[in-house]
Amino acid sequence: MQAEALFAELDRRLADEKLRMIDALGALVGANSFSDHREGGVAVAALLDEVFAPAGLERTVTPSARYADHRTYASASSIAANPVLLVGHFDTVFPPGTFEGMRFDGDLLRGPGVLDMKGGLVVVAFALRALANVVGLDRVVPVRVVAVSDEEVGSLEGKEVIRTAAANVDAALVFEAGRAEDRIVTARKGTGMVTVHATGRAAHAGANHADGRNAIWALARWIDGAQALTNYATGVTVTVGVISGGTAHNVVPAEARCEVDLRFETRADGEATLSAFDRLARELTDAMEGISLRVDGRLNRMPLERTREGLALLEQYAAQARLVGLGSAEAPLIGGASDANTTAGLGIATIDGLGPRGKGFHTLDEQIDVRTLVPKAQALARFLLARTLRGS
Repeated sequence: MQAEALFAELDRRLADEKLRMIDALGALVGANSFSDHREGGVAVAALLDEVFAPAGLERTVTPSARYADHRTYASASSIAANPVLLVGHFDTVFPPGTFEGMRFDGDLLRGPGVLDMKGGLVVVAFALRALANVVGLDRVVPVRVVAVSDEEVGSLEGKEVIRTAAANVDAALVFEAGRAEDRIVTARKGTGMVTVHATGRAAHAGANHADGRNAIWALARWIDGAQALTNYATGVTVTVGVISGGTAHNVVPAEARCEVDLRFETRADGEATLSAFDRLARELTDAMEGISLRVDGRLNRMPLERTREGLALLEQYAAQARLVGLGSAEAPLIGGASDANTTAGLGIATIDGLGPRGKGFHTLDEQIDVRTLVPKAQALARFLLARTLRGS
């Protein structure tokens, strides 16, 4: 079959799959998979196995003691060099009983995870199923799919699952929530999580005030210095979101702590800011007799930086997206992180936001435009076939 006929057949077959795609998505959304609801996550993982089974991929299960077991699906040829990695997660942010089930609302589908990001996983599964039927997965570029169960809590285990799946990969497509106008994500901020502990000396606030060393005051000075590191021009933001300390209003507090969120656009800025946190703690410890400050933290996710390789990948995908009626513009920098940060941190060209178009993720108004389910799958199937025909 000639190339144009193959593309046309992929488009036709996926157009015929719309109702099956909706049914598969309804089953996935109907099972609650809040990150810490392991039983529900296990149920969704089993449903994923069923959805991906017709593609004939090899399944690998990575056990988890806390979350549902993670999944990797791979074509038999994926042991070869340069497979394409397709990335997703199947946990959501909604505890059982808070937001349940999927329902139609005109051209919209509403439900927990319908956008973030069970819809994206359905797009991936049906695109690969179509390729398996029309071309044969052994005849297209090698692919691996990774679906983790803890992305919404930072992919604490999932990062290692992704790193393992990313061996020899030189392109990663992430099927997070599709943006307005189908804009493609090429840049996300990195994240850091820091806890600062201040230790002083307790004393009676009236009888022995001079003997005390106020840990809250010391921590407040650290916070003042740390917040000043926010630099909107470079994209660095420091947010002290939780603070606690002391035991009673009439006791000089001996302990205090705070939790800090750090966001940054480049690895260098993230590392420099983390170093500045440590330096500020040392300076205050030296300057305040009887006070000790300790910074515990790390850069959790490196940024998805806008790169020449990433833009080239965008153009390859966008060319196919336009042919099926989707938008293809580049999205502005995203402040939140995703598993795209992990693949980008490994030096892999990465684009993100390729799931069905929608809005309201992490809210009770989460929704997708059902009319984009099929075109998103068509765009992915076409991208993989075009990459095959180019020989890269």
